[in-house]
Amino acid sequence: MSFSALGLDPKVLQAVKEAGYTEPTPIQAAAIPPILAGHDLIGIAQTGTGKTAAFTLPMLTRLAAVVGDGRQRGTCALVLAPTRELVLQIEENVKAYGKHLPLRVATVFGGVGENPQINALRAGTHLIIACPGRLMDLMQRRYADFSQLQYLVLDEADRMLDMGFLPSIRQIVRSLPPKRQTLLFSATLSKEIETLTHEFQHAPKTVQIGRRSNPAETVTQLVYEVPKSLKTALLVHLLKEPAMDMVLVFTRMKHAADRLARQLEQNGVKTATLHSNRSQNQRLKALKDFKSGVVSVLVATDIAARGIDVDGISHVVNYDFPMHVEDYVHRIGRTGRAQAVGDAISFVTPEDHGELRALERFIGRGIVRKRAEGFNYAQVVPHVVEDRPRHPQQGRGQQRGPQRGQSGGQQRPRQASSHPHPRPPQDGRPQNGGASRPQSGGGRPQQPVSGNREGGNERHFPSRPSSYGRRFSPR
Repeated sequence: MSFSALGLDPKVLQAVKEAGYTEPTPIQAAAIPPILAGHDLIGIAQTGTGKTAAFTLPMLTRLAAVVGDGRQRGTCALVLAPTRELVLQIEENVKAYGKHLPLRVATVFGGVGENPQINALRAGTHLIIACPGRLMDLMQRRYADFSQLQYLVLDEADRMLDMGFLPSIRQIVRSLPPKRQTLLFSATLSKEIETLTHEFQHAPKTVQIGRRSNPAETVTQLVYEVPKSLKTALLVHLLKEPAMDMVLVFTRMKHAADRLARQLEQNGVKTATLHSNRSQNQRLKALKDFKSGVVSVLVATDIAARGIDVDGISHVVNYDFPMHVEDYVHRIGRTGRAQAVGDAISFVTPEDHGELRALERFIGRGIVRKRAEGFNYAQVVPHVVEDRPRHPQQGRGQQRGPQRGQSGGQQRPRQASSHPHPRPPQDGRPQNGGASRPQSGGGRPQQPVSGNREGGNERHFPSRPSSYGRRFSPR
């Protein structure tokens, strides 16, 4: 089947041809006709199979009729996606396939200035592609008018409905015209989440390509069982292989991504990082450097598991094994895209065996175990104190190296002379209304439990002035 047999607008077909595409993928061939017929639709297919074009091409075809004559003034289509990277990817697709249409497109997401987004909403831009958080904020401030909206698309619907976006999605949907076409697409969609979609859709058609839990079939999946202390050493060892020329590495935590990137750089591996603490410019630069080959490794959190469409990723490495099986499917789907081949490597520590067994049950088969040739599994790696995020109850000084009055990062014995709080007055009078205990034998004053900053288990701040209070006083 060719794209010309699907009933797409001639100008959209011209853009598709100029992009070099001749035949639709299975999800595109199955989803485009019912969308053109006006049905609500749930589309489920493996990652990397062309889901974005599956809803973009028919939507642009239907929009061509209303924007071509210049009479459409308000926003007529809204696409919601969970991450700004995915928003930008969808925008890129829309502009490529709609370049011969008089279509105005804008994006709305956090991390950047809001004024251009407000102007786009006020101007009634034809197509808005947004993250729910920023859009909800601007809608509550009455900057958006969706009274003429005809099309709503939820991309990566399971993540948006299941990972905290549901309240915002419900508020957004309630403000939209009830008479509209609603499309939901995802690589995975559980039965429980699918029931929620009926809140937003009317008699939807369902298009499913392959099993819901299947990773891309062109991806070779391997497990390396390794002690936690050797994971970085094993990654450095594997990265020496010439075939690992474009590698996406996933960690669970943002601070772990930064730490791993520093360790790789120290071993001569050019690395970039991508996570939610990075500014939008930093995230765009990291992606640009990765795509262009300036860096060979991109270390990221699950923010990159959905929405990164980079050609040529040779390997995906689960440095930290994913906690949710759906995240595994999306992570490894960053390679093996559009029927290309790729490798997915997972590091599994003894603590991860439970999650590994759950994953194998989910995908319906076992994953091959492998040992790295030439790697010393018996080596002893020097212990390095991890820069874990500070617990909210811990004192600031514990994360900033040696305490005041210490050197070399070593803790001195708890003596009165080194305690950060001043001695009480010699006449024994309490400070700040606190009670003092009688001293005997010239011993040191009894210190309050709350002043124990060195112990690492304080629960509240001392009532008396301290060096901490003087240093960080708002005055």
